[in-house]
Amino acid sequence: MMSIALPLTALLAFSGYTLSVMIQAEHSLIDFGISLMSRPDTAQVVIDLYLLATLAGVWIVRDAKSRGQSIWSVLPYLLLTVVFVSIGPLLYLVVRGIRPGGKPTIA
Repeated sequence: MMSIALPLTALLAFSGYTLSVMIQAEHSLIDFGISLMSRPDTAQVVIDLYLLATLAGVWIVRDAKSRGQSIWSVLPYLLLTVVFVSIGPLLYLVVRGIRPGGKPTIA
C-alpha cells in the first residue's frame, strides 16, 4: 500500500513556499534561472537538480507504462518537472496513490 502522506505534505509545503517566493520575486523565473547558471557554484546545483529531475521523469514514464497508461497521460507531470523540478514528481506520486488500484493510505 502506498502512503500519500509524505508526498502530499511535501507537495503542499513546497508548492506553497514556491508560490509565495514567486509572488514576492523581483525577477522573472527565466531571469532567476539565468542568474543561477551564470556562476559555476550555483550552476552545479542546478545541473544536479535537473539530472535528478531527468531520472524522476524517466521513472514517471516507465511507471505509467507499467500501469497501462499512455505517455500522454504523464505529460503534465513532466512539464511541471521541467519548470519546478520537485512539484511534478510529487504530484504524480499523490495522484498515483489516489487512483483506483493504488490503494492509498494517509498514515
